[in-house]
Amino acid sequence: MVTSRILFYVSIAVCFTFLISGYGYQWDIWSLGFAFTVLRYSAYAAFGITILNLIALWFLRKSETKAIAMVVFAFLVTVLVSLTALYWQYQARSVPPIHDITTDFVNPPEFVAILRLREDAPNPPEYEGGDVRISQEESYPEIQPLILEEDLQDVMDRAVLIIYEKKWSLVAINRNEGRIEATEELPWFGFKDDVVLRFTAVDGGTRVDMRSKSRIGGSDIGVNADRIDSFLNDLSQEI
Repeated sequence: MVTSRILFYVSIAVCFTFLISGYGYQWDIWSLGFAFTVLRYSAYAAFGITILNLIALWFLRKSETKAIAMVVFAFLVTVLVSLTALYWQYQARSVPPIHDITTDFVNPPEFVAILRLREDAPNPPEYEGGDVRISQEESYPEIQPLILEEDLQDVMDRAVLIIYEKKWSLVAINRNEGRIEATEELPWFGFKDDVVLRFTAVDGGTRVDMRSKSRIGGSDIGVNADRIDSFLNDLSQEI
């Protein structure tokens, strides 16, 4: 019974440490580097304790139900942490280390109103191009401009509604220049990614270009590409 209690409380502590690593950064309790250190070592601890929980289940298989239940719960908790860590590690290795995605390489949509919000951001607002473009073309060929038959202003109206539905922070709407800027704050670590949509009248409808860029970090783990793909897909279905 003592062993099961120890494993139970240690497993809960590891899970809490894993979670608080991100929230601690989001709440300005510690730096990003410290947050990643806590995240890494709590994940390592979760892997190790998962094995200990399995071993304990074998030796405690004939013990009272309460002791077994505590170890089973502890095992499930550490497995959840371990699988989460493995998932993000897989994601990081399966996508290019870039953080700026656009539907237009020649004339990427530019941030205007958001520039003041990015003044202290480690990642500059300018589009780098070069290797970033090559990496995007190879990894995200589906990221393309969206052409719709509807009027430009109607398309912009629907885009604003989708932004509100997704609970992004709407930063600016410029109907004369056909531009919408918004920011999404990600859960857990609270990273902020900025989005700019450009609407251009073309023969028979409207062309929508979109750019999404992280304020911090070398790799976005595919988040920006997924954001653009999801948003444009929603826009095309709702029009």
